[in-house]
Amino acid sequence: MFSVIKKLFGRSSLVAMSNPPVNSAEVEAPVGDFALVDACMSGWFNTETGELLQGFPILPEDTVLDVGCGEGPFTHFCAKMKAEVIFADINPERVSAVERLLKDSPARALHPLVTDGNPLPLPDGHVDKLIAMEVLEHVDVPADFMKELVRVGKPGALYLITVPDAASEGVQQQLAPSAHFEKPNHINIFSRHEFERLVQDAGLVIERHSYYGFYWAVWWAFFWVCKKDLSSPEHPLLDNWARTWATLLETPGGAQVKQALDRVMPKSQAIIARKPFLS
Repeated sequence: MFSVIKKLFGRSSLVAMSNPPVNSAEVEAPVGDFALVDACMSGWFNTETGELLQGFPILPEDTVLDVGCGEGPFTHFCAKMKAEVIFADINPERVSAVERLLKDSPARALHPLVTDGNPLPLPDGHVDKLIAMEVLEHVDVPADFMKELVRVGKPGALYLITVPDAASEGVQQQLAPSAHFEKPNHINIFSRHEFERLVQDAGLVIERHSYYGFYWAVWWAFFWVCKKDLSSPEHPLLDNWARTWATLLETPGGAQVKQALDRVMPKSQAIIARKPFLS
């Protein structure tokens, strides 16, 4: 489950900066199960309701597309919900690894795709649910990429799209190596208004805009000053921050504090949107 949390909060965003490359699924941070608790408190990974994020249910009859699947945590959740899952990534090794990981899953069907998404090798109106997690900050022309995502969705299809929040990115810009904001990493930063406009201009109707991951926004700020390699990020400062946050989540009123901080400086922002039905 650690790999899920790391992918969710952007831990894989610096993989391309490592030399040699590091598989972020192998990176272990000095945190405990509280990281999963934190994610679930933000509405993620509800296996009882089948919601990947609150308001984004995965049904067995769904055909789901996970664009930029990385190590496959969201594909894994959808497979667990018995959906048909198409998982796509530009990196063929990652696609092969996800395919091996899910070979015995209860998914109705699994379809690996190696693609940069420009275009997606899928017919028009093909999928019921579309996931694009932490992808738009990497692409050259986000508006064109969004149009392609909309093209492959059925009328009424539901979209879950996330990008790093501008507040957190502003902090990282002061601390991170310059390569973090160069290709193939983060070349776009979206304000909340810009993110909404991008989704709406693509023809989607926004149903929910949410924010999460203050813990990881601060973790990354601390990580840069610790001067640690991503493959081995253990450091007393990171350990102490993890313990502090775990204590907060166990404290009466801690959830309210988390909610407030997630709103002000989240690691990421998520939009759930729907493609209109044909009139």
